[in-house]
Amino acid sequence: MATVTEAPPREPQPDSKPPRKRGRLVPYWLLLPGILWLLVFFALPMVYQASTSVQTGSLEEGFKVTWHFQTYWNALSDYWPQFLRSVLYAGAATILCLLLGYPLAYLIAFRAGRWRNVVLILVIAPFFTSFLIRTLAWKTILADGGPVVGALNTLHVLDVTNWLGFTAGDRVLATPLAVVCGLTYNFLPFMILPLYTSLERIDGRLHEAAGDLYAKPFTTFRKVTFPLSMPGVVSGTLLTFIPASGDYVNADLLGSTDTRMVGNVIQTQFLRILDYPTAAALSFILMAAILIMVTLYIRKSGTEDLV
Repeated sequence: MATVTEAPPREPQPDSKPPRKRGRLVPYWLLLPGILWLLVFFALPMVYQASTSVQTGSLEEGFKVTWHFQTYWNALSDYWPQFLRSVLYAGAATILCLLLGYPLAYLIAFRAGRWRNVVLILVIAPFFTSFLIRTLAWKTILADGGPVVGALNTLHVLDVTNWLGFTAGDRVLATPLAVVCGLTYNFLPFMILPLYTSLERIDGRLHEAAGDLYAKPFTTFRKVTFPLSMPGVVSGTLLTFIPASGDYVNADLLGSTDTRMVGNVIQTQFLRILDYPTAAALSFILMAAILIMVTLYIRKSGTEDLV
């Protein structure tokens, strides 16, 4: 009988083409321009400003690094009212943007239908003009003796705002109310767009399921819609509060010396008084305060899925 002998197993042949190492470097080469941009236009200026904040001297004699950290304490003790005012104004504008922006974002996401793109264009239409022109427009809208001030006087709204300290007399310009209105208008699109993006992702079948379970519309909103839109709420509030707290244009054009924010102080220190160490120290204090508040806010909100 013939016996069948099994052939010995073949040894695996090494790949004739070694893996291309050059392909592995492609993602890093693509990241290189962005990293260089951040280093040149973000990291290096930050290091320079940090060095400036601990310098002493004058523009005539020159500034030298003396590690004078007392500048930070002096800046905070001298200008803490402006810091507090910036937080209050930015917080008020952020709340108003949320109250105004959420219904509009909800309307665009669920009720706009074929008009959705048109409404979105209207939301971003203010970006077609400069920030300065938009703010100057509010100076005309809130002018003394204008229709807006006249209507507020007729409705006795100014009586309430005067009692709260938001306005003074029959004027709206050069008051905290004017500054908050300017901040709200200029940063409202930054609230609406993240909210719309978050709401548009919600599956409509979840609303139908809530209705099948006999949930009322408000209960559906409270239990389904709003929790699922929290990433947009967090993103929108951050995109509104952070730039608003450092803004100086609205307070400069719509406010007065009593409504100056920390951004106005930094601008004055840099461009008029020429006290560069104090201006740099104020900038770092503002950045640190915002970073702490944002970190606590994100942890408290319970979501890290930012839109």
